[in-house]
Amino acid sequence: MSHAFPRPSDGPVNGPVNGPLYAAAFGDIPERWPLPPAQDSAQRWLRAVTAGGQGRYGAARTELALLRREAAAGPLASLAHSTEASLWRQLGWHAWARGWDGRALLLAGDDRDARTDALVGLAADALGLGRFALSARLLQRARSEQPTAPVDRHAVRIAWVSAELAMAQGHPGAALEHAQRGVALAADGTSVRHRIKSDVVLAAALCCAGRVPEATALADGLLARTEQYGLTPLRWAVASLLLGIGSEVHTVEQVRLIRDTAADVVGQRGGAWCAR
Repeated sequence: MSHAFPRPSDGPVNGPVNGPLYAAAFGDIPERWPLPPAQDSAQRWLRAVTAGGQGRYGAARTELALLRREAAAGPLASLAHSTEASLWRQLGWHAWARGWDGRALLLAGDDRDARTDALVGLAADALGLGRFALSARLLQRARSEQPTAPVDRHAVRIAWVSAELAMAQGHPGAALEHAQRGVALAADGTSVRHRIKSDVVLAAALCCAGRVPEATALADGLLARTEQYGLTPLRWAVASLLLGIGSEVHTVEQVRLIRDTAADVVGQRGGAWCAR
């Protein structure tokens, strides 16, 4: 079966194996901008993933729209839809994201990578809409579909959503267990962005478990790391967490400025926050 997600073992992604687009999307240079031009549809997806991680929502959506024209069906078309869903979900539009993820699942066919992406997205959408039982069922389906690679980005994403679901249901022990698994899995992968996001989830789980000093220390460090790697949406999330638990490094006013600046940058780059 062909894999929708490019891996180093699959061959060149942008010229050489682990080329610059792969390294930006799933490697050690998530802050790179501008990006090299795409030579094929898979590379266009990598450009969209990178732009989304940086909060460049307008640029990411442009790439995904072009990708959907190039790949009207099949795994890449599915990934184009599930990635579009993730952009909306990051900004709080879970109901809107659900439609994109649903179409992604239909387009995935029997490709396990694309199906897992769509199922994890649907689980996150259901969680955001307060449908916890549905989210749990979708996560279980995602686990059954998950490819069996020793280190796989799907396992990391499943751990994130599982931790978030446990937090929402008031199960701090389970949340911490899932979050720690995500950190361990991400540490074995190539993606700096995944490592940072895993630590963001862990900081939230530590807070949920009443281990606030540990959460604060981790989140304070994450402010510097999200700035270093240009991960503006995650920077906003970390600052939002610190506004609730307090920082040992920054004043409340400084943290609020960091959060508001990140939100403004997202808006300038084409992101529209969902009003709640």
